[in-house]
Amino acid sequence: VECYDYDSDGSHDLIGSFQTTMSKLKEASRSSPVEFECINEKKRQKKKNYKNSGIVSVKHCEIIVECTFLDYIMGGCQLNFTVGIDFTGSNGDPRSPDSLHYLSPNGVNEYLTAIWSVGLVIQDYDTDKMFPAFGFGAQIPPSFQVSHEFPLNFNPSNPFCNGVQGIVDAYRACLPQVKLYGPTNFSPIINHVARFAAAATQQQTASQYFILLIITDGVITDLDQTRTAIVNASKLPMSIIIVGVGGADFDAMEFLDGDNGVLRSSSGEAAVRDIVQFVPFRKFQNSPKEALAQCVLAEVPQQVVNYFSTYKLQPPKNPAA
Repeated sequence: VECYDYDSDGSHDLIGSFQTTMSKLKEASRSSPVEFECINEKKRQKKKNYKNSGIVSVKHCEIIVECTFLDYIMGGCQLNFTVGIDFTGSNGDPRSPDSLHYLSPNGVNEYLTAIWSVGLVIQDYDTDKMFPAFGFGAQIPPSFQVSHEFPLNFNPSNPFCNGVQGIVDAYRACLPQVKLYGPTNFSPIINHVARFAAAATQQQTASQYFILLIITDGVITDLDQTRTAIVNASKLPMSIIIVGVGGADFDAMEFLDGDNGVLRSSSGEAAVRDIVQFVPFRKFQNSPKEALAQCVLAEVPQQVVNYFSTYKLQPPKNPAA
């Protein structure tokens, strides 16, 4: 350890130095500090009766382990992946080839491509591979009431789909049964996932984290409620990924992303951390699907680490061990 006399112009003067070990430092306590003589070799050689240039007294020493994203995952943290799909009228009639929900002869559209690209990466971090999947903005059977939070499999007590293929199958089966409607409200589905994330804040370890993927054609109706929902969710173990499909104006989505400044709720409360990542699908139309997944998931690891380190939560199984 080297000790210097600080000078604002940068020409710091060496006071002296000493050597120690980690185990020695750990013996330090306020009642019995560990003390070291600070020795300046040049002075010791020049002066006969030189003792030291001062005493360094250590009263407290603690070791803090900083976990990486991989430490949390390897240590047993579960990523819980939920999908929300936009079934509003602005997508166009699914039977028409110019609709974003139209299934091409080879059975794909932008919604399905986005689900596959992101889902295939996320599913490796989720041990049970059971994913809740919801739609919003459609009239649903049997009464054709508008819903902003309906299970794709129409089973409210068990909205889980088995793997990415299960989400795709549920989406395909659901499409002909619903009537695309509106408005485009995000807040119900954000609040739905936030309820689970809020329950997970009781955890004593970094065991659960929630990721909501919303795939939408863009024009959002409940912007104020959504801003408030996101600001509230920023305190929870949760991230939101929005993939914009089609050619709409995505200014509102860019605004929610918060990269250009802190997102605030309509009452002015600031988000504790940035939890939204917005990606326009059209930027990746001609790229390999890995490129979309990489961009979509770019911020998630940092958001996971940021949340758990803020609340000082360690992985359930100690990765260092």
